[in-house]
Amino acid sequence: MHWKLIFQLSLFGLAMGIATVFLIPSKIEPLFWLAIFLVCAYVIAKELPGKHFVYGLLVSIVNSVWITAAHMLLFDQYVANHQQEAEMMKSMPLPPRAMMALTGPAIGVVSGLVLGLFAFVAGKLVTPRPAARA
Repeated sequence: MHWKLIFQLSLFGLAMGIATVFLIPSKIEPLFWLAIFLVCAYVIAKELPGKHFVYGLLVSIVNSVWITAAHMLLFDQYVANHQQEAEMMKSMPLPPRAMMALTGPAIGVVSGLVLGLFAFVAGKLVTPRPAARA
């Protein structure tokens, strides 16, 4: 496993975790994720000779750790800027931070399946660098 590349690509998750607290509204967040997934899929396909799906999955799982941590640490600012999500949290069976801790990784796995698919397809379309890591 090329953990350095996984970590580097997961920094998009850290950036998005902070940006979604302060800057990016929920309604346009998916557009940012689409762009990030396309970039990550391309980089995975270009830099690695195989296992593209697995790398996409792992990047998203690590992304979810960053995002969940950012949202939990900046919880008050997050709910202040995301009223709809705050209202949904009131009807959940667990306290909001506990729900974040449980749902964050689950969302990471689901989005990892999507990024994994993107990376798999990119692996079929993109020629790896000649010095791509083995």
